[in-house]
Amino acid sequence: MNDNPIKVLLVDDDEDDYILIRDWLNEFQLGSCELEWLDNYQIAKEVIASCRHNIYLLDYRLGAENGLELLKSSIEYGCSSPIILLTGRGDRDIDIEAMEAGAADYLEKSQLNAPLLERSIRYALGRKQTEQKIREQAALLDVATDAIFVRDLDNKILYWNKAAERLYGCHKNEAIGREIAQLWQEKKISEIQTAFNTLLKNGSWEGELHQTTKFGKKIIVESRWTLLKEYENKAQAILVVNTDITQKKQLESQFFRAQRLESIGTLSSGIAHDLNNVLAPILMTAQLLEFQLDDERSKRLLPILINNAKRGANLVKQVLSFTRGMEGDIDSVAERTLVQPKHLINEIKQVVRETFPKTIEVSEEIAPDLWMIQGDATQLDQVIMNLCVNARDAMPNGGKLTIYATNFIVDENYAQMHLDASSGSYVMISVADTGIGISPEFLDRVFEPFFTTKELGKGTGLGLSTVLGIVKSHGGFINVQSDINKGSNFQVYLPAQEINERSEEVEVDLPKGEGELILVVDDEDSIRYITKKSLESYNYKAITASDGIEAIALYAERKDEISVVLTDILMPVMDGLTTIRTLQKINPQVKIIAVSGLISNEKINAITEIGIKAFLSKPYTAQQLLQTIGNVKTNS
Repeated sequence: MNDNPIKVLLVDDDEDDYILIRDWLNEFQLGSCELEWLDNYQIAKEVIASCRHNIYLLDYRLGAENGLELLKSSIEYGCSSPIILLTGRGDRDIDIEAMEAGAADYLEKSQLNAPLLERSIRYALGRKQTEQKIREQAALLDVATDAIFVRDLDNKILYWNKAAERLYGCHKNEAIGREIAQLWQEKKISEIQTAFNTLLKNGSWEGELHQTTKFGKKIIVESRWTLLKEYENKAQAILVVNTDITQKKQLESQFFRAQRLESIGTLSSGIAHDLNNVLAPILMTAQLLEFQLDDERSKRLLPILINNAKRGANLVKQVLSFTRGMEGDIDSVAERTLVQPKHLINEIKQVVRETFPKTIEVSEEIAPDLWMIQGDATQLDQVIMNLCVNARDAMPNGGKLTIYATNFIVDENYAQMHLDASSGSYVMISVADTGIGISPEFLDRVFEPFFTTKELGKGTGLGLSTVLGIVKSHGGFINVQSDINKGSNFQVYLPAQEINERSEEVEVDLPKGEGELILVVDDEDSIRYITKKSLESYNYKAITASDGIEAIALYAERKDEISVVLTDILMPVMDGLTTIRTLQKINPQVKIIAVSGLISNEKINAITEIGIKAFLSKPYTAQQLLQTIGNVKTNS
């Protein structure tokens, strides 16, 4: 044990038993003991409640009362030290009841001796230390950022830490005892069986798993399995440690896509130049022959040859345009001038209205104080025109095409949420349609050269890749949002020629708070962190919640202090709409801002229907965040 004496309380109405136990304790080898004796039930109850002893010995017979009732009440009121019940004679029912109530042991006085008492006390104290270590280890596991759980060989959950709750959106009480298939689905079942076989053979396994939680959230985890020989009376169990690498994989995907585009650009450049060398003499020869041949058959065939050679030359031109954009053509940069985007948009709008089908309604929204861009006017014209043509093709039965342009400040908030963005002033030009949309599996590939979802002969797959190349060569980036059968929105961000004083003035003019408390609800750690820091930088206070249940608990506790609730719509455990409705039940006047990274008319309508008028789209800037909060405070 340790150098401190073991403090023992004996509750017994027989003084002879007290003297006997006192003498036995002096013979113990486990260390010095300090014995205190009480013969009164009520006083003993008060002393046990003070929790100043290491172990308690309770006699079953205490006059009108009994030690079993004292044991039950002591444990009920939080006694954490072990309690041993002493009985005058063996009574199996009493013994079983004592153990079920939480007794560390029971001893019959008729058979009691010093070694037996010492062994019982040693066992009880050792068990307490073990339980304390287990509690400490469990607390450490709950602090861990990795999802840690134990499952048996039948895939039932035996242990579940806090990080697992956050990752899978399932509380400990819901998870334990349930099968894994009820909590999430594995993408590749065959890989799981192979991993399981490796685990049984080697005692461990590690690898990447693609999973979908019961709430539809797709995640990628780095999983490590260890075979346990015994766990909570199970002959074998599996300890699993899962690290959420979803965001890391998404960033890697963006990086690899950029590398792939760069490689394709380099390859395309070489091929394009060689093709030009092949096509140029074919075209010139065909045009010469057109004037030299007199027979009707040749006159009919030569125009076909000339037109297809020209078509091939135009394709090469598009490839070279994409390549120059990726590599940053020196001559193009040298020729750049200050361009006012609204003039380009107005010119393109006229062309679109005259040439596009009348079933397509064209409109534009241009900020009156739109900033200038340092760029190649011809290339920028090509960017907007290509996007408009793309929108037209997405609306074969007609629809609405909207060109929108505004000034945009990318701050640290936005840059941290978007890999290609850097802080600074931009002009944002968006081309939105109400067409067929792009399916999620194709959205990541739309900018690849030669990739197209159009029918054979109706698209080269170079339009969007050319757009990306030009935008990147101008130091900009592109966002794409799309919903199947609802339309797409391509947002082009181009660096603005905006003097530093103007940017600083915009930052200074951001609306500040007056110490109000904002509740930020989001399941992404990075979003909660940067939003909280931004609010605190502008004189707000902020508290955060990682899901709807935690948000409701915080709001119920501090509803009189919280000024505005900023909540994500897509979250595990409890989604944003359910969270909002629950908050409104607690306080019908609650001020709420809804946030989402996936905008759709359906979601906006659902939010509007429950009375929410303020909406923020991820990624958002500090300016957008503060202005939205200011509007909510003023108008609500």
